[in-house]
Amino acid sequence: MTYLVGIDVGGTFTDFVIVDERDRSYRAHKSPSTPADPSEGLLRGLREIAELLGLALEDFLAELSLIVHGTTVTTNAVLTGRGAGTGLLTTEGFRDVLEMRRGVRSREHLYDNTYVAPPPLVPRARRLPVPERVDAAGEVRTPLDREALARAVTQLVDDGVEALAVCFMHAYANDEHERQARAVIEELAPDLFLSVSSEVLPQVRINDRVSTTVMNSYVGPVLRRYVDRLVAGLAELGFPGLLLVLQSNGGVATPELVSRLPATTVLSGPAGGPVAGLAHARERGVSDCIVVDMGGTSYDASIVKDGEVQTTREGEIDRHPISLPMTDVHTVGAGGGSIAWLDDGGLLHLGPQSAGAHPGPAAYGRGGTEPTCTDADLVLGYLDPQYFLGGRMALRPDLAREAIERRIAQPLGLDVTAAAGAMLEVITLIMAAGTKDMAFKRGFDPRELLLVSAGGAGPLHAGMIAEELDIERVVIPRMSAVLCAFGMLLADLRHDYVRSYSRPWDQLDPAHAGDLVDRMVATGMAALEQEGIAPADRSAVGSADLRYRGQHHEVSVTFDPASLSAEGLGAIEDAFHRRHEELYGFSSRGRPMDIVSLRATTLGRRPDLRLQPAAAGDPSRLPCRTPRPVYLPSTGTMETVQVYDGDLLVPGHRIVGPAVVEAATTTLFVPERFDVLVDRSGNLIMHRKGLEEHI
Repeated sequence: MTYLVGIDVGGTFTDFVIVDERDRSYRAHKSPSTPADPSEGLLRGLREIAELLGLALEDFLAELSLIVHGTTVTTNAVLTGRGAGTGLLTTEGFRDVLEMRRGVRSREHLYDNTYVAPPPLVPRARRLPVPERVDAAGEVRTPLDREALARAVTQLVDDGVEALAVCFMHAYANDEHERQARAVIEELAPDLFLSVSSEVLPQVRINDRVSTTVMNSYVGPVLRRYVDRLVAGLAELGFPGLLLVLQSNGGVATPELVSRLPATTVLSGPAGGPVAGLAHARERGVSDCIVVDMGGTSYDASIVKDGEVQTTREGEIDRHPISLPMTDVHTVGAGGGSIAWLDDGGLLHLGPQSAGAHPGPAAYGRGGTEPTCTDADLVLGYLDPQYFLGGRMALRPDLAREAIERRIAQPLGLDVTAAAGAMLEVITLIMAAGTKDMAFKRGFDPRELLLVSAGGAGPLHAGMIAEELDIERVVIPRMSAVLCAFGMLLADLRHDYVRSYSRPWDQLDPAHAGDLVDRMVATGMAALEQEGIAPADRSAVGSADLRYRGQHHEVSVTFDPASLSAEGLGAIEDAFHRRHEELYGFSSRGRPMDIVSLRATTLGRRPDLRLQPAAAGDPSRLPCRTPRPVYLPSTGTMETVQVYDGDLLVPGHRIVGPAVVEAATTTLFVPERFDVLVDRSGNLIMHRKGLEEHI
C-alpha cells in the first residue's frame, strides 16, 4: 500500500494530509464540509484527492494503508442539541443532580445574576430515581430494588429513549449495584446504548460523574451510526487499510473502542494541533510552545510544556461539564467566518456567531450577507480573490465591501477600508486576549514560548497576534493550514484510566496503590494488544491527583508506575509542590496533603512518520508575484507591498516585512516589524527584525 491520510472535519472545511510512503512526500488538501452528514464531505474530499493523483476513488482507497480521522460528530451533537433521546437512572433522592450542577451558576458566571444554565441533556421526566444506597466507604446501606429498576427501564423504553445512563451514589467505591443494573437493563432492553458511571468515570464528585456519563450516552448512538456508516462506506469502496479515530486526549484508538466510550471524542478535531505543534517545536530545538489554530468558525489555543501536550479533566461542551482527559484547548468564537455586528451602544464585535460553511462569508457568493473576518481580510488586500484555495474558489470583493459598508461602515460613519481595519483590530484583540488568558491561568508567560500557527486563517493573523502578545518567534509549518490533520498522523494510541483513591497522603499504602495502578495499566495494555501494538512499543505513565488539605481542586503529577513505592513517594510529593507553585505562585511544604485519585495512561507508539525534506533551490531568487496594496495595522493605511509565491519558496529564502506570502491553502501576512526565514523543512520562521535566525 502507498498512502496515509489524516482527516480533520471542521465547521467550514474538511482538511486532509496525504503522505506517499514511496518517496515520503506529502501534500495538503481542503474540501468544504457538509454539516448535515460529515461523512459526505469526507468521501468527497477523498474523491477530489484521487482525481489530483490521477486515480479512480476505488483505486486510491485500495492503496490507502491508514486513515486517521478527527471527528466533530459528537461535538456537534451536543452543541446543536441533536444527541440521542437519553434516560438517566440514579439513586433515589438525587434525581435533580444533573440539573443542579455545582450550584445555581458556574464558576465563570458566579457574579452574573442574569446567567441561565443550559437545559440538561436529559429532561426531568426521563431522570428516574431507583431505591439503593452505597456510602462513601463502599458499604451497602440500601440494597438495589431490582423490581423498581425494571419498572423504570420499561417506562423509559416506552418513552422512546435510545440511550441510557446509570449513575448511582458512590459507585466509584463499590460498583456492585451498577453491575446489577447493567445485567437487568441488558436483559430488558439489549438494544439501548448503555453507560454506567463506574465504567465511564469511577471517581468522586457526583456532578462530574453524572454529567460525563450522561454525555457518553447522549452522543453514543450518534457516533456509532456515523462510524458504522463511514466504515461501511469505505469498505464498499474497497478500503483495505486501518481506520483510527483521534480522541480528545490527543491519542488515537480504533472505531470499536471509541464507540464504547464515545465521550472521548467530543474534542477530537482540535486535539491534533498540539501534537503537530510539539513536533515543530522540537525541530527548533525547544520543548515549549503555544499552538494557535484559526479556522473558519473558531480560534483554538493550547500549550505544550516540557515536551508534553497539556491535558485537563475540567472541560465543558456548551457549558455541560465533562471530566474525561482531554487536550487542554481554549476555544474562542473567532474565525474567518466570524460575523461582525454592532451592539445597542454602537460597539463593534466579531463572533461568536459564524457564517460557517453555508452560506459562508459574503465574499463566497453563496448567499451570505453578513460581514465576516474573511470579508475584511479581502477588502484589506491580504487575500487575492482569484487565488483563494489555490484558485479553486473565486472570491467576490464587491459583495464583501457591500456587506461591510451596509452593516458596519455606514452605521459607524466610516469608509469601508477603515471599517474593515476596525474589524481586523477587534478580532486580533479577541484572539490575543484569549491566548494570554489561557496561558496565564495555566501558569505560563506567552512571551517565553514559541508560537506555532495553524489553520487556514492562522498565518494571516499570526504576526498581528504575536505583536500584541510581544512574542518574538512564530513558526508557520508547511502544513499549517491543515495542522490538526497532520498531527493526527503523528499521534500515538492512548487510553486513560482513573480510580478514586481518597485518603490522607501520609496514610497511603504504596502496595495497595501500586496494585490499583497495575490493574489499570494491565487493562490499557490489553487494549493496545487488541489494537495490534507490539509489546516493545507499549508504555505506561501513572499520575496522582493531590491537594493540600482543605483545598477543593487537585493538581495532577505524573510518575513511573514502577516507582510507586515507599521510596518513590517523596519524588511524587516534590513534583506536586513544584507544580502547585507554577500554577498558583506558592507551595506549602510541610502542610498536610490528600490524594484524591490514581490514574494510568497507556501509550502505543506508532511508526515514526519520516517525511521528505523541502526541495532545495536557489535562495537568492525569490518567487515574486505582482505587488498589491495591503492594510498595515501599524499605520492604518493601505500600502503597496511585495507578494511571494509560498509554494515555490525553498530553504534559505528570506523575506523582509511587510509582505504577503500566498500558498494554495493559506496566506501569510508579515507585519512591518517581522522578517521570515524558510528552514530546512520548508517551514516559515517569522521573527522580529534584528533577531538572528539560521536554517
